[in-house]
Amino acid sequence: MHQKFDKSTEKAVKLASEIAREYELDYVGTEHILLGIRREGSGLGSRILEDRGISEARIKEEIDRLISKSMHDTWVFGRLPGSPHFRNVIAEALEQAKRLESKELRTEHLLLALLREEGSVAFKALRALGCKFEDVEAEVLRQTAA
Repeated sequence: MHQKFDKSTEKAVKLASEIAREYELDYVGTEHILLGIRREGSGLGSRILEDRGISEARIKEEIDRLISKSMHDTWVFGRLPGSPHFRNVIAEALEQAKRLESKELRTEHLLLALLREEGSVAFKALRALGCKFEDVEAEVLRQTAA
């Protein structure tokens, strides 16, 4: 099964690039994907974060805290500038979409993938904000079953 990005995911990934530029960076990291999901606003991934009281401002605050605490090396690969974690998240999101039998890659798949990418800034921020893979997965399953 070949997944394509739905409109919300396309917008979230585009926003991730814009957010990376706001940070004056020349790569897109997991933290930018997370902020892009939340800023996008209409996808299930964004709604799950909103339902948990996790605003873009809270995410940004946590990311800024993590980044200032510890800077990680990143490198750019190919035409899509992204950190190694970024590429892992996209690959994992595709796996999540397949596992959940979705024909499109959606923001909820990106959110689940971020919660699998241990060591990334987004993973640490989500955990600090109280998100766990199992809880988010249960919410995704509940909301997509309806």
